[in-house]
Amino acid sequence: MNISAYDSKDGELVWVGKKISDFHRLFNRTPFYLYDRIKIQNRIRKLRDQFPKEIKLHYAVKANPKKELIEFLSPLVDGFDVASAGELNTIRHTRKSADEISIAGPAKSVEELIDAVKSEILISIESFREIEELKFIWTKFGKRPKVIVRINPNFELKGSGMKMGGGSKPFGIDSEMVPAAIKNIFKYDLDFFGFHIYSGSQNLKHVSIVQAQKNSYQLAYELCKTCKLDIRVLNLGGGFGIPYFKGESDLDLGPIAQNLLNLVETARSEMPKTKFIIELGRYLVGESGIYVCQVVDKKISRGKTFLLVNGGLHHHLAATGNLGQVIRRSYPIVIGNKINETILEEVSLAGPLCTPLDTFSDNILLPKAEIGDYLVLFQSGAYGATASPQDFLSHPRVLEGLF
Repeated sequence: MNISAYDSKDGELVWVGKKISDFHRLFNRTPFYLYDRIKIQNRIRKLRDQFPKEIKLHYAVKANPKKELIEFLSPLVDGFDVASAGELNTIRHTRKSADEISIAGPAKSVEELIDAVKSEILISIESFREIEELKFIWTKFGKRPKVIVRINPNFELKGSGMKMGGGSKPFGIDSEMVPAAIKNIFKYDLDFFGFHIYSGSQNLKHVSIVQAQKNSYQLAYELCKTCKLDIRVLNLGGGFGIPYFKGESDLDLGPIAQNLLNLVETARSEMPKTKFIIELGRYLVGESGIYVCQVVDKKISRGKTFLLVNGGLHHHLAATGNLGQVIRRSYPIVIGNKINETILEEVSLAGPLCTPLDTFSDNILLPKAEIGDYLVLFQSGAYGATASPQDFLSHPRVLEGLF
């Protein structure tokens, strides 16, 4: 990403029309997250402009379940995908109908399944145990469960930050076992809608995403032929990545959009009743957010300079490299009140927690900072506050604002 593209005033970063110090005065303390509505709106508009109108766009709530953000997104997306009863509660206040909400997750409790059935939302079945539980719920409560089968395919999304399909996985039902699952679903008269195939996340290679979507469509089509099915829903997952690290570039949407158009046209004859869903979280909101903390101490230890800040892994686990990174790499970082400074120094950035894991970056060049300066981490709109252990060591919880 190009940090220099962001606005500044008097040498200070401007976000959503205000300087960082303005938000500090508003919140009366740091650290905090800031989310930009316009960036989210523009991202969704870009997708709408390029994707065929037949593609339904769902938001994966786990990326950022902040209530105000959900309210803002509700009229902009076609549906929500949740991963727990708690997330389902978060979106109950939206105007989405039950048919526009689905729940997935590999270890859904009986209570969650009951809640989902009573709420009449679409349930992604991920095991044979869930089929049996839903049969019992159907019998006990007299409400017919609406289900799709989440498939663990025999392929993966190559180049993904996290691989969710292919090989042995806790997610979904192995593709070769799906016909048996379908048989039980119809045996128990569950309301079958279709398939959910999600093979990976955080991918910046359009070639890989296109191939995975083609493979997913073909797998769904072959299962329809084998099991003599007409499916109403095919959730192709997402996997769209955003650039975090040096050398990474934005995902090229053009080839993905063309491929989706090709699949939609093919489906008109092969699977004419099918609605396509693309499920995105990080891609919609990740670039909309920044995380702001402050330098509280500066010290030299055996020749190495440390900036010690009041934020850390308890607020932003992913930025410390402890949420899926194999090798710690720095998020895009600036000293928020010294945007135009040219005097640089090599520093390491550590937080307030009593663990060496609480480190944002090692040996990076930043403008020379002092106590009180603002440290700003970009690309922080997804998997931030709620993906972090905020109660660890009982420091104050992070503040958030949508502007």
